[in-house]
Amino acid sequence: MSNGHAKLSMVNIYIFGRVIIVSTKQSLQEQIIQKAWEDAEFKKQLLADPKTAVKDAFGVDVPDTIEVEVVEETANKFYLVLPVNPAEKQDEAQVFFPMWPN
Repeated sequence: MSNGHAKLSMVNIYIFGRVIIVSTKQSLQEQIIQKAWEDAEFKKQLLADPKTAVKDAFGVDVPDTIEVEVVEETANKFYLVLPVNPAEKQDEAQVFFPMWPN
């Protein structure tokens, strides 16, 4: 990570002749959370305008086709995120690149 910017990258892992694509989503997500805990202005922007906050802080452009919503848990309020059901039909780009493809 040069210049303080996280970059999304794809890694090919071959298992039993199949290609599995792994993204760095988790590490970027952890970095965003850490920055929000440490930087009140970033947290405020992240809650109000997540795409701009991520672009400004990490240099990651979230495509217009992706909607991002940030919510904050409290001591007595938690959120459960249901991922897309893999059994539902998806276009090929979403199957191979479930994270931001750019």
